Amino acid sequence: MRNTHVVVIGSGFGGLAAAKQLAKSKVPTVLISATDEHLFQPLLYQVATGVLPADEIAPPIAGVLENKETVDVVKGYVTALDAEAQVVTYRTADGEEQIGYERLIVAAGASQGYFGHDEWAERTFSLKTLDDATTLRAHLLDCFAAPVDDTAAHTFVVVGGGATGVEIAGQIRELRARHFTDAPTAVYLVEGAGDLLPVYGGRLSAFTRKTLEDSGVQVLTDSFVTEIADGAVTVRSADGAERTLESETVVWSAGVQATPLAAVVAAATKCETDRAGRLLINPDLTVGVRADVYAIGDMTSLNGYPGQSPVAMQEGRHAADVIRGKKVTGTAFRYFDKGSMAVINRNNAVVDAPFGIKLTGYLGWLTWLAVHLFYLVGFRNRFAAVWSWFRAFGGHARPGFAEVTETRTETEPVAAAPAAEAVTGTGSPDAVGGAEDPRLVDTGTR
Repeated sequence: MRNTHVVVIGSGFGGLAAAKQLAKSKVPTVLISATDEHLFQPLLYQVATGVLPADEIAPPIAGVLENKETVDVVKGYVTALDAEAQVVTYRTADGEEQIGYERLIVAAGASQGYFGHDEWAERTFSLKTLDDATTLRAHLLDCFAAPVDDTAAHTFVVVGGGATGVEIAGQIRELRARHFTDAPTAVYLVEGAGDLLPVYGGRLSAFTRKTLEDSGVQVLTDSFVTEIADGAVTVRSADGAERTLESETVVWSAGVQATPLAAVVAAATKCETDRAGRLLINPDLTVGVRADVYAIGDMTSLNGYPGQSPVAMQEGRHAADVIRGKKVTGTAFRYFDKGSMAVINRNNAVVDAPFGIKLTGYLGWLTWLAVHLFYLVGFRNRFAAVWSWFRAFGGHARPGFAEVTETRTETEPVAAAPAAEAVTGTGSPDAVGGAEDPRLVDTGTR
């Protein structure tokens, strides 16, 4: 069995931040990740709507950490934890393996929550993984290519008025306004609270709602989804009135729950969990009765901190600093709120910055671009994202949609007539979104 000083589980923002921080003191570290990529999750909605190709938000972890000589990356899915023996068991393509550790940092993230209606997962689209985004992207292209009298195909329901819900609703409507102009599109955004972006409140929430409604999004606040069937969504308003929307597309962004690994860690460390299964960690980020196990990010609950990447990154660095002796053992974690932001549509965003600074509209959008460009990992990804944003927002291209056409073309028989049509981009629904589709041609306007 292999042994190392620190094991980090998860390659998201928190796990990556912890590994990088540990590398500063050359602490031997093994990072276990279920995927080969580090996913820039806040931009999944841009992959789903074709703004960015998938690889621009998912650089290889090995490449991100290639200069960190003391960090080794292994691909595997953690299945068990023996906290007493300090051993992690994980499954690889070659079978189960074990690794011993002196300190453990668990940063496994969270999954989508459905408020007790797990059966809705089969009938909705979520945005938690790269596969989620690419699946929704292909589906959106099919919907926009459907006959104009297909009401369900051209009706899109987004559930959850937080940042993800606002961003995906705004981008779907923008697809109709700037790319699929002949499609009779209806976009509904359903939120149970009285405001969109309820954590912002005030004029930022009001600006978000007005901007979306002005663009054509139908905002339903104080409303709840009560049923999701094939091709239909039932929504109940605060006064008890119900309406059924015919729709083949329900994007679910309301609520999260911990991944199954949280239950494994809870049992091994005697840690309590909340209703969503998140670990109720100690103030110093340790878990249960164990001083050698830390948990960070979306899978945890502490002081009401939001489940956002800045929290996970700061927690990752805090745990690493304690392990490498830069902070006293037992030091409580304190989150420094650098603000939050959300894009509404092209040229419009809201920013809630420190010191009471609140930005809206074009200035907020430029700030959003600058911040996200800064946090994108790797020079290549930054350069590629800038070029894609330039084409999508300055022109009329959707670079990500080309991937759908290429994938479908590659999987079709070359000798068949429909495949030949797909290659040329004419006469086949599969060609929608390709370079030959007149609704998505880059006009060269910059």
